[in-house]
Amino acid sequence: MESPARTAHPGQRVPSKIERTKARQRSSATTIALIGCLGAMLFIGSMTLFIFALTNVAQHSSAPYAAEPTVINVIDGDTIDVRIGYKRQRVRLLGIDTPETKDPRKPVQCFGPEASEHTAQLLPRGTIVRLEHDLEERDVYDRLLAYVWRSSDGLFVNLDLVAQGYANILSIAPNTAHADELRAAMTEAKTAPRGLWATCGGPGKPAS
Repeated sequence: MESPARTAHPGQRVPSKIERTKARQRSSATTIALIGCLGAMLFIGSMTLFIFALTNVAQHSSAPYAAEPTVINVIDGDTIDVRIGYKRQRVRLLGIDTPETKDPRKPVQCFGPEASEHTAQLLPRGTIVRLEHDLEERDVYDRLLAYVWRSSDGLFVNLDLVAQGYANILSIAPNTAHADELRAAMTEAKTAPRGLWATCGGPGKPAS
């Protein structure tokens, strides 16, 4: 049953049935067009996120994953690269300083190659390690600062390098959690003497 025509105000023309039908059709068409635009925008957004997710998965699938910090390279006696998750991180061993081998501003120092080789022997590629941070997690070069333990047997790598005479101590506040332990090891190695103390007479000497 057709709805009764609306009462017109004086001077206002009452739209005919055809005009009202066309007006409803125009309104419906506008609504459908808006819904279509919204649907298209949602589809494009979903596809963009899907492509991004696929790209991210593809990148990660080609990169190794390490559930625990794992050594992937030894840079020198006191600097290593480890993989944590998918990310490669450079780690500077805290509290110690081995003779230089890679600093472009300095010549290769006495016992530097030996220290690098010893660290490589302690931490061959694939070695799982435990990293302990001090009060500062990174240095100005964005390297992780850490005391490093070998997970397989609990060897405290920083301490071993000092005790065997491959490293001097380098205590920089506020990162001094193991300073006393490292200093005692350095004193004993120097007294023995071992490593750089026996061969070079101390740290900082150029390689002969």
